[in-house]
Amino acid sequence: MGPVKRVILIVLDSVGVGELPDAAAYGDAGTNTLANTARAVGGLSLPHLEALGLGNIIPVPGVPPASRPRAAYGKMATLSAGKDTTTGHWELAGLVLDRPFPVYPDGFPAALIAAFEARIGRPTLGNRPASGTAIIEELGAEHVRTGAPIVYTSADSVFQVAAHEEVIPVEELYRICRVARELLTGEHAPARVIARPFAGPPGRFVRTPRRKDFSLPPSGETILDALKKRGHAVVGVGKIGNIFAERGLTESFPTRDNEQGVDRTLAVLRTFPSGLVFTNLIEFDMLYGHRNDAHGYAAALAAFDRRLPEILGALATEDLLVLTADHGCDPTTAGTDHTREYVPLLALGPRLRGGVDLGTRASLADVAATVAEVFGFGWPVGTSFYGRLVPEGGGRP
Repeated sequence: MGPVKRVILIVLDSVGVGELPDAAAYGDAGTNTLANTARAVGGLSLPHLEALGLGNIIPVPGVPPASRPRAAYGKMATLSAGKDTTTGHWELAGLVLDRPFPVYPDGFPAALIAAFEARIGRPTLGNRPASGTAIIEELGAEHVRTGAPIVYTSADSVFQVAAHEEVIPVEELYRICRVARELLTGEHAPARVIARPFAGPPGRFVRTPRRKDFSLPPSGETILDALKKRGHAVVGVGKIGNIFAERGLTESFPTRDNEQGVDRTLAVLRTFPSGLVFTNLIEFDMLYGHRNDAHGYAAALAAFDRRLPEILGALATEDLLVLTADHGCDPTTAGTDHTREYVPLLALGPRLRGGVDLGTRASLADVAATVAEVFGFGWPVGTSFYGRLVPEGGGRP
């Protein structure tokens, strides 16, 4: 065994670090989630991420380059087409998509909605891209009156169904979403069908925690599958189980927010001494990026930075920690969609070299290739950066 026997991969959902060369084709020219957020709030204060080398990746107001970064640092491009959650996470896990998942900027085809309504025995409302909170506020009262579920989508490849828990019980909503998942095949196969239950009286509707995703399983082998097949622990924290349709995981721990995501990651580190721990921290994207809330986004980054010493303190001698993202969601843009951006890369461990400039990586799949090399096998896509981290002789730097 080399200097690493456990990899902790934490995805700061949507914390992009600047437009990709093809960003204009996605309507995302000029986007830079991290730097634009920093400018919008007059600079960020992230002392622990700063010490790792976050400001060495790109210029970030308030986060200067570290003179001796604790981590290796760089940024990664998305090789797959698209800018959605599933695409980014699958590529991190070593699966590059040759065609994007379908998206529905004009809503879903009328024939598909008609077939869905016939199967569930109810009419539907909505059928257009929308913010989940906004469309519930707009159509929630009509839904309560008619019993018709609200169907909507977003810039992501998603078919979302919202229903009041007292109008359509949650288990029935889940059944309705399973029907949608069965219908949505072939060219109309979005990455996720999402049940979005809500509660409360008109004017004060709130989404409840019983959201459930019905995801497409990965279309090929991922690093999760490969590790599990080889007998390693593969633990998902947050929405990782949803994104991979629970495939390739030996354990899965859903979370409601970033704080719980960090708490459960720390608990997993105390329980699983080897293998892969794969965490998604969702609040940056879900609560702030999609709502154009730069101040909220900045506060969420600061909150994670305050918890980072706990994560670093929990690292064992033979650990590799990788901090990255899956796409951007620049809260300073006119739209509320994900943005086509590079993602940050910070990699460190007690027995690994810090201060290494890993440059601009061609694919998020470099993470999967690195994990594969850690555990002693090859990966068909991506280029491992593990060799850049290991000191000469493989010992303590």
